[in-house]
Amino acid sequence: MGDIIKLSALALGEKIGRGEIKIAEVLDAVYKSEEENRRLNCFITLCRERAYEKGAEIQRRLDAGEYISPLAGVPIGIKDNIAVDGVKMTCGSRILEDYVPPVSATAVKKLEDAGLIVVGKLNMDEFAMGSTGETSYFGAVLNPLDETRVPGGSSSGAAAAVAAGIIPLALGSDTGGSVRQPAAFCGVFGFKPTYGAVSRNGLVAYASSFDQIGVTAAAAADCAALENIISGCDGGDATSEEIKPSRADGEEFSLRGKKIGVPEEFISSCGKDIREAVAAALKKAEALGAEVEYFSLPPLEFSVPAYYIIACAQASSNLARYDGVRFGRRAENAADPTEMYIKSRSEGFGREVRRRIMLGNFVLGAGYYDAYYNRALKARRVIRDAVLNAFEKYDFLACPVYPSAAPRLGESLKDPLKTYLGDAYTVTANLAGLPAISIPCKNMCALQLMAAPFDDGSLLSAAGALGEAVK
Repeated sequence: MGDIIKLSALALGEKIGRGEIKIAEVLDAVYKSEEENRRLNCFITLCRERAYEKGAEIQRRLDAGEYISPLAGVPIGIKDNIAVDGVKMTCGSRILEDYVPPVSATAVKKLEDAGLIVVGKLNMDEFAMGSTGETSYFGAVLNPLDETRVPGGSSSGAAAAVAAGIIPLALGSDTGGSVRQPAAFCGVFGFKPTYGAVSRNGLVAYASSFDQIGVTAAAAADCAALENIISGCDGGDATSEEIKPSRADGEEFSLRGKKIGVPEEFISSCGKDIREAVAAALKKAEALGAEVEYFSLPPLEFSVPAYYIIACAQASSNLARYDGVRFGRRAENAADPTEMYIKSRSEGFGREVRRRIMLGNFVLGAGYYDAYYNRALKARRVIRDAVLNAFEKYDFLACPVYPSAAPRLGESLKDPLKTYLGDAYTVTANLAGLPAISIPCKNMCALQLMAAPFDDGSLLSAAGALGEAVK
């Protein structure tokens, strides 16, 4: 029974479509595996009854001969900052521990219309603020590859659940690497689509100009298949756009004739093991017919400060609504409204969220707006222009996902600045709105590929070809 959910999502969907496996059997296997792996703390909320009801409905349609989609009947986990109607959505925070959204996110509606079965809400760093999976109010997530090390964040539950074989697919969010980095630490694929390719309607905002719903899966073809389902223009998100579908069958996955640029700034600053793993992966790319060239991209040195100034500023605005009145848990025994606001937010938010709100308020304050926020916006434009210019010469940019192997549990919490600097390789894709994917290599190392905006299909094709070669 456990072998069922170790299939790729597309392979599982094919077996379900042929009638070789019943959806109820698949759900039985998922929940049995979750129970066996509960120590990993991948899920915050399970929705068994809802899943079996939806599964029975899809099974009836399939039994009647209806074709729904290649992923019909496949179980999926949803990061707990993406709304599923009638299921608690906590964002990993005490302040939202009892919040139940009345409607689903657009991406969730689309995947359920395509027959996928939501099995539960996945654990995450609080409000997607964290890179280790340790800041959730509901406890840290463990890495199934090495339980003494962090699984990465903020989509920690998504990566851990897929890596542990509990589910074949997960939906996460990526603001500065939150899908790609945990995927790297857990040895699976983490895909961030182009900004605007997937509607953010129903995704709880952290930094609205960076946030993007993404996919965690065991194979690049599964990422492509799910993006084809959830992407497209949506009236609920003015930034969303149509995108050309990706080939998901794997037959056309290729790197032949492609040119890969590797920014030297990224390679020189990472650890020896990471450099060697990336070099080995790039050698495989060359063997597959790609041309690899190292080049300099100086504006990248501004990526981390620009990202954190803008992200924290936007977070301080987006999280202002959680005050115990409009949204969120209300503190008790407050003498007046002002004290109630203060206590509700102080008690409801964890340390990392409070730190980023304070930083955001600081850079937006009188006397600091021009000195920090406006300069960060200018730096973002310089970085975006430099990266887009690079795509006039290269088909893809390649770099590590993280400068080292996964840190040990507790290490990162002692040195938040070091943790922030670790995002240097992933935030560029968010600053420039690029599609990017984490391709697992070995020993919790991964290669990241980035492509020009809306060239998601070519990126997934390259990742599929290279992913097979570096297994």
